[in-house]
Amino acid sequence: MSRIDVPAVIDAYQRAHDRRDADGALASFGPDATVIDEAVAYVGTERILWWLSNAASEYTYTRTLTGAEDLGDGAYLVHNHLSGDFPGGEADLRYRFQLRDGLIHHVEIAP
Repeated sequence: MSRIDVPAVIDAYQRAHDRRDADGALASFGPDATVIDEAVAYVGTERILWWLSNAASEYTYTRTLTGAEDLGDGAYLVHNHLSGDFPGGEADLRYRFQLRDGLIHHVEIAP
């Protein structure tokens, strides 16, 4: 895996999320998936859909994939740079994905 290649399901999720397409992004998650963002856990598709529809919705930003690592056993660490009108205007975030059965089972977002 090269520095910026990511599995198709992660790419599909990120592209849909960039478009603010909550239903499209949700299609990348398994039924019992978990998202942890800002130390809050969103478990199951109903809560993840809420998170996709509402998280940072008051801000406009762009995301640039800056790197990715295959950690083995379906785990990937994806690095993104965000730039926008949120406090601070710039952020580098790490997304630690765990895939299962071709879908996102777990993702934790942290600086």
